Amino acid sequence: MSNERFNGSNAALLLIDHQVGTIGWVNSMPQDLLKRNTVLLAKVAKIHGMPIVITSSMEAFTQGPIFNELAEAVPEAHASRIQRMGIINAMEDEGFAAAVKATGRKNIVLAGVTNDVCTIFPALSLVEQGFAVQVIADAGGSPGEIGEAMALRRMEQGGVMLAGTNQIVAELTGSWATEEGGRVIQIMMAAVS
Repeated sequence: MSNERFNGSNAALLLIDHQVGTIGWVNSMPQDLLKRNTVLLAKVAKIHGMPIVITSSMEAFTQGPIFNELAEAVPEAHASRIQRMGIINAMEDEGFAAAVKATGRKNIVLAGVTNDVCTIFPALSLVEQGFAVQVIADAGGSPGEIGEAMALRRMEQGGVMLAGTNQIVAELTGSWATEEGGRVIQIMMAAVS
């Protein structure tokens, strides 16, 4: 596990299955907070020029499309968009795995809409492949508290670093006194008001 500070020039953001249907499966945290945190991550990654890979599963079915707030925050021109057809572990999807590798980054900031299904398996796969992975626990949730706790515990035991949204935003930014830092503060203030 690396202690290298993640920043805009050495990390990529992966967002997994933040869809209008799948978000309805989350009960371990408020869904509006999950959306806010996910959109904040995406906006901060854009400010720092980080590669962003967004994936979704079975959009034509009950999972639905990526939720509007995220789609508006990161238009397709600013992210790789990979649609999967039911493969649970996104890293087992050839298109997603190729998009992750194409970022050229070994530090991965990862959030999935459900930590107990969408997040855990690609996070563990990425660690096995030699990536340093920070899972943003409050940009995802689970149907229940026990499932959430077990998923976070298993990821941590598997070498995944766990973080919260504000923590990774501060780490990526490094200084509020830079141009990027000032822009980040503005979107953080807008997100909580």
